[in-house]
Amino acid sequence: MSEGEEKTEIQYNAQGKRKGKHDKPKPWDTPDIDHWKIEPFQPAWNEGGLLEESSFCTLFPQYREKYLQDVWPVVTKALKEHGIACQLNLVEGSMTVSTTRKTRDPYIIIKARDLIKLLSRSVPAPQALKILDDEMQCDIIKIGNIIRNKERFVKRRQRLLGPNGATLKAIELLTGCYILVQGNTVAAMGSFKGLKAVRRIVEDCIRNVHPIYHIKALMIKRELTKDPELANQNWDRFLPKFKKKNVKQKKSQQKEKKPYTPFPPPQQPSKIDLQLESGEYFLSAERKAAKKWQEKQEKQKEKVIENKKKREAAFVPPKETKKRKKTATSNGGVSDTRTNGVNAQDMADKLKEKFEVIKKRKPAKAMEIETFLAAPEVEDLNY
Repeated sequence: MSEGEEKTEIQYNAQGKRKGKHDKPKPWDTPDIDHWKIEPFQPAWNEGGLLEESSFCTLFPQYREKYLQDVWPVVTKALKEHGIACQLNLVEGSMTVSTTRKTRDPYIIIKARDLIKLLSRSVPAPQALKILDDEMQCDIIKIGNIIRNKERFVKRRQRLLGPNGATLKAIELLTGCYILVQGNTVAAMGSFKGLKAVRRIVEDCIRNVHPIYHIKALMIKRELTKDPELANQNWDRFLPKFKKKNVKQKKSQQKEKKPYTPFPPPQQPSKIDLQLESGEYFLSAERKAAKKWQEKQEKQKEKVIENKKKREAAFVPPKETKKRKKTATSNGGVSDTRTNGVNAQDMADKLKEKFEVIKKRKPAKAMEIETFLAAPEVEDLNY
């Protein structure tokens, strides 16, 4: 670089971008200023008021008519402090809010619109009036069009509430929002950050993602925010990662494909054709009624016989198990026999054959046949 050339230094702004000729320093923009802070509106900022009238109208269901009629004086008084006029039309079933000459805050009409929306969605008036504060926001989440099946929708909506409202209470504590589930919508009130988390939880719940997964992640994030060292770090390694499990469904049995034929199937006979075939078509009305009555009587008789058999089946005794009988042997012992109808003569013949075989093997010892034969049955009184 020559001595005549000026040394230029590349400057970067707070966002890390290179400063250009239009990016000039702003002496009023100091680091101690909180850009996200919402300052309360001062009437001195807009002394002239609004040039045009703005109004919003919202319908409400019929079951809210009595409640709105009771709390409307309170709502009117709260809106009058901000210079907003309101009207309750019971004939059309609508609520209307509009600006007046006394209105100074241009955004308060949007807050009033949110107020009547919350009142129509069954939010209590004391809670709905908090929306007029600058730090309070609202979000009405539509869940009716996410899923078509009505039974599944009701089950998943109940899953959002939990047993005795425990799941909903946990979400309220972790997000810092007020949540009300009503019909096909979910009304939520709180900060922008909390409303974003609530919308994600509600929509995922209707899409079959259980709220407990989000609750666990929110609890971990709540603990991580307490540690200042982790403020600028990535928290993905601390958050749980859940894998989706696809439940295997039973495959329906595939029907066997019939061979293709270009000819259509034969036409099935109609009711009149069947009557013509059986001859019933030519019978008179009296005969038809008599035949129908006779068929009914026959069906009743069959049913009576069937019911009688079912009643008598309860009184049929069960089959008795065969017991063992103890018999005395020639040696004075006792042996068990089964009364199963075995022929005693066959047993004696087999024993004699065995005796002859043993006698040939051992001729020295005298053996008696009676030792192998069972003695006649003797009643055992001690049995």
